[in-house]
Amino acid sequence: MHANPLSRDQFERTLKSTAALNEIKRPATTYWKDAWRRLKANPVAMVSLVVLALIVVLAILVPVFSPYDYATQDTKSINQAPSAAHWFGTDTLGRDVFVRCWVGARVSLLIALVATLINVIIGVLYGGISGYFGGRVDMLMMRGVEIIYTIPDLLWVIMLMVIMGPGLKTIIIAIAITGWGSMARLVRGQVLQLKQSEYVMASKTLGGGFGRIIFKHLIPNTMGPIIIDLTFSIPSAIFTEASLSYLGLGIPVPLASWGTLANEGAKMLLLFPYQLLFPALLISLTMLGFNLLGDGLRDALDPRLRK
Repeated sequence: MHANPLSRDQFERTLKSTAALNEIKRPATTYWKDAWRRLKANPVAMVSLVVLALIVVLAILVPVFSPYDYATQDTKSINQAPSAAHWFGTDTLGRDVFVRCWVGARVSLLIALVATLINVIIGVLYGGISGYFGGRVDMLMMRGVEIIYTIPDLLWVIMLMVIMGPGLKTIIIAIAITGWGSMARLVRGQVLQLKQSEYVMASKTLGGGFGRIIFKHLIPNTMGPIIIDLTFSIPSAIFTEASLSYLGLGIPVPLASWGTLANEGAKMLLLFPYQLLFPALLISLTMLGFNLLGDGLRDALDPRLRK
């Protein structure tokens, strides 16, 4: 049994020319440009980004242009309620709470950013080396992380204060010493997955060394999770600094941070609640902003959600 032969009349031409085959339907983009496009489409994340940027700008400008000094005491203006002269009121020493809140923002954000940056550098290098070599090296390095986790953060702070004395540097070092373990674990897990990828094996075949593979291939491909973890680590560092300052283990007076302001305001909560309200509100707003921005970045940097 033979099939009937096909004739030219049974086919229909769908393209007038081959030019349509080469037409670019969608403009070319990079991973980071596409992530930024998706982040801009998230209104909650963008509002959080604007709020955080506004907090940073005010922390820089308010202490410079304000007529009040954060440390100057005025016995004639003790415990004044919020007014046109003092937007956030004054404290028990007559100091302007508005200026002290933004000076405190400088200190708290500086501690959080520097400590988090140190955490990222140590965690990325430590986790990258551990995941790349694997085996016994990985086991020993991860046991070291677990040993650090067994020592309470408060004990680290007390030991450092005995050795170095209280101050800004002591708090930064205390947060940095205990905070890099989670980043190291994250990077280690990513590297363990990526080191078996084709492009890593090709780099090894072509003679790529340890440093090139780590810094050229593995770490750049873990930047998405690193940035997401970074946005969650900053509010954690802010809360840690506030907690230490609230317990009296923070920066020395008269320098202000959000934690010291909350500590001072809590003592006057029943009489002058505004002294606690404003620093607590700024702490909450900043932590909420970083967490919502982190959620938005997690969605924007996930290639599985790309449309």
